[in-house]
Amino acid sequence: MYTNILTTQNQGVTTITINRPSKLNALNKETIQELHAAFRVADLDAETKVIIITGTGEKAFVAGADISEFADFSVAEGGSLAAKGQEILFDFVANLSTPVIAAVNGFALGGGLELAMAAHFRIASDNAKMGLPEVSLGVIPGYGGTQRLPQLVGKGRAMEMIMTAGMIDAQQALQYGLVNHVTAQEELIPLAEKLAGKIMRNSSVAISAAIKSINDGYVDGVNGYTTEIEQFGNCFGTEDFKEGTTAFLEKRKADFPGK
Repeated sequence: MYTNILTTQNQGVTTITINRPSKLNALNKETIQELHAAFRVADLDAETKVIIITGTGEKAFVAGADISEFADFSVAEGGSLAAKGQEILFDFVANLSTPVIAAVNGFALGGGLELAMAAHFRIASDNAKMGLPEVSLGVIPGYGGTQRLPQLVGKGRAMEMIMTAGMIDAQQALQYGLVNHVTAQEELIPLAEKLAGKIMRNSSVAISAAIKSINDGYVDGVNGYTTEIEQFGNCFGTEDFKEGTTAFLEKRKADFPGK
């Protein structure tokens, strides 16, 4: 079905793996399109409660964008590349109603780190290295990196990382708040699945409402508190709310229908 990615579905978790090991899983145009399609399918699949995004092998999550594809682009083509990429993949992932965990196994550079930052949160293997090296190529991050990195690590740290084009290791990423957990390479996917399991115990409808409310707090001209009030109210009309509150009052474990 796909040339550059693999997808598996198991017990409510869809795992999407970027599979271009010879290119260190670099993002080319075709891979971006395939990722869009795979995320869309998973998000629309009622069986999928959590999505994990990772890279194949032990060296790289995604080592960056495929520079050979755009080295000769014009100003207009460059602008279009960023706009289209943000629309079909990076913003698309950030705004999915299904939770997305990025399991960063190795290098996450440039577009790779931007993809990890578009996920709802990140965990990393202890050999992971992260950075936005674009200024060393005479360009800037174009897939949301200048916006998401400061939101996650603060303006000063983001400025330093982007201006030096340097990499930080997994422990520094943890200290910065860029990743939530660091673990050994062989424990990375098991940890992602364990976190997915914890997420799946809860109401998928409420989680979607929480994702929207949190994201709206970062949208210019949108009041996140207003979104929260609206989404909170909407929850009262769901079957999940009825089941969650009834289960609590009956001192039993909730069995959410996801509606």
